[in-house]
Amino acid sequence: MTIFPLTLIPADTRIDFMRFRHIFITIAALAFFGALAVIGVKGFNFALDFTGGTAVNVRFAQPVSVDEVRERLQAAEVQNAQVQTFGSGNDLLIRVRAAEDIAHVNDNAELSRHVVEAASTPDNPAQVLGTESIGSQVSGDLRQNAIYAAIFVLVGFLCYISFRFEWKFAVVASITTMFDVLVVAGLFAMTGREFDLTVLAGLLSVMGFSINDTIVVFDRVRENFRGMRADPLEVFNRSINQTLSRTIITSLVFFLSVFALFLYGGGSLEGLALTQMLGAVVATLSSILIACPLLTYGMLRVTKQDLLPKARDEEALARRP
Repeated sequence: MTIFPLTLIPADTRIDFMRFRHIFITIAALAFFGALAVIGVKGFNFALDFTGGTAVNVRFAQPVSVDEVRERLQAAEVQNAQVQTFGSGNDLLIRVRAAEDIAHVNDNAELSRHVVEAASTPDNPAQVLGTESIGSQVSGDLRQNAIYAAIFVLVGFLCYISFRFEWKFAVVASITTMFDVLVVAGLFAMTGREFDLTVLAGLLSVMGFSINDTIVVFDRVRENFRGMRADPLEVFNRSINQTLSRTIITSLVFFLSVFALFLYGGGSLEGLALTQMLGAVVATLSSILIACPLLTYGMLRVTKQDLLPKARDEEALARRP
């Protein structure tokens, strides 16, 4: 019996990925430095979480649609407003980025009134239940903590993979993970989409997804180096092909799950879902086309000696056909 998703990619593919490794690495380098350039020149369109602003909790006379309120705010030129349900169907939390010189709730009174007027309709008026402000100090702390979180994850990857495999694998895995995150972040910077805490959470999950895919390939590389008598390029090719079906099917299932979240999760989860969808595509490509090719260059070149088992097993290894 065959199950369609499991036979989507044949198990015995013999694609010569390493033949085009120089092309893959060149394209990846251009994408990497291009993303850095876009982020450095254009920067991110930071949301209220990172810039400060006003959060207005409003209650409508009747249940209201989040999308309709968001459209009315856009029509009233309330830019980058984040609208989400808060409690019952009559309550909404509207978060609006404040002007650069606004840091306190009292300074935002006029902005709060404008938001309520724009969100209300004659037959469904709204009233303010509460107002909060996120000042520049809090936003600065969030940006700093975001950087610390990314560094913590990368250092953790380096330590784990160095212990589990070999330092060359750890360096390459960290490079590919940084590539995945920077490319996705660069796309957000290039398109000007809002960068908020949900997008940051999505980027951190992309790091985990990327390292998982890469470790699966590296584990097969290590096994094949120990068990095959073949050229390193052939070992890499065989390893990628042997894990190709698993990599693509896992990524496809993950992508479809997040795509459903993108369609039905509402505006508050759109950034998270979009980040994870882009990350799934980029991480899959990097684990197939970039990770192993990097292990053939310079100091990162992996040889059979790097992956030999302990001395007591070398004699048994030499007897293998």
